[in-house]
Amino acid sequence: MIVALAGGVGGAKLAHGLYRVLPPHALTVIINTADDFMLFGLHISPDSDTVMYTLAGIANPQTGWGIAGDTFATLEMLRRYGLDTWFLLGDRDFATHIRRTELLRAGLPLSMVIATLARALGVQATLLPMCNEPVATLVDTPAGRLEFQEYFVHRHHTDPVQGVTFAGIHEARVPDAVAAAIASADAIIFCPSNPIVSIGPILAVPGMRDLIRRARAPRVAVSPIVAGRALRGPADHMLASLGYDVSPFGVAELYRDLLQGMVIDSADADQERRIARLGIQVLVTRTIMENEADRQRLAQEVLAFSRQLAHER
Repeated sequence: MIVALAGGVGGAKLAHGLYRVLPPHALTVIINTADDFMLFGLHISPDSDTVMYTLAGIANPQTGWGIAGDTFATLEMLRRYGLDTWFLLGDRDFATHIRRTELLRAGLPLSMVIATLARALGVQATLLPMCNEPVATLVDTPAGRLEFQEYFVHRHHTDPVQGVTFAGIHEARVPDAVAAAIASADAIIFCPSNPIVSIGPILAVPGMRDLIRRARAPRVAVSPIVAGRALRGPADHMLASLGYDVSPFGVAELYRDLLQGMVIDSADADQERRIARLGIQVLVTRTIMENEADRQRLAQEVLAFSRQLAHER
């Protein structure tokens, strides 16, 4: 069984590649839920939905998030009622949020809610939240402390980042299913997600790093930084603002106590020796996933690299 840590579009793409090359039930994805928030009275879970829609084969191929071919009549009507509709939600997407909110209000834990939604969409992989407790990413900027979606979507992640806080993280607990998956994994893959606000919250759940560090499985990260920039989102700006090297080496430093291997793009081959000096083996390949064939190829290479590391232990 393969465990992947993921959040955002880049993470969802590699998770999808893994899903396509593995037996359907052989993948468990641990998903960042620290960017969940309430809007229009509904519980919105952007990273969970991006992963779920992508694995279900219904994600919008142009954006990587939302549902392909969705319409926005509900949002337009809300706009006519005078509401600020800065966060785009499609009509079918609304159905997901309505059902999630209904199930949560009925007392189901988030892990069971995600499983229920994923099963309804035909996803056979196991999708797990990083925790069942509410955690919120807050971004410190010169304009003040901002909720993550305010910073990321409403303000287009243009504010310099002075710090990141995960509110509620000290009350969070690693779900039993997450702990069991990590303990029994054949490989643990850090998808090419933002290391600060996508993978960072997962690792910040009390006890999570220790569980991963003690796991018998090889642990491999795929860099989300290629040639000095993030392919999507603000990872490069965040790394720079917080004083990290904007490179695969900078990402490796954040994960250095957890990894045996790291996968970097051919454009960053000059980073291989720097990362190796951290005690991390490196695979250099093409990591940009422009289509489904790229996702599956990269997934196969990551799995082969993981097996190689396992044999060398």
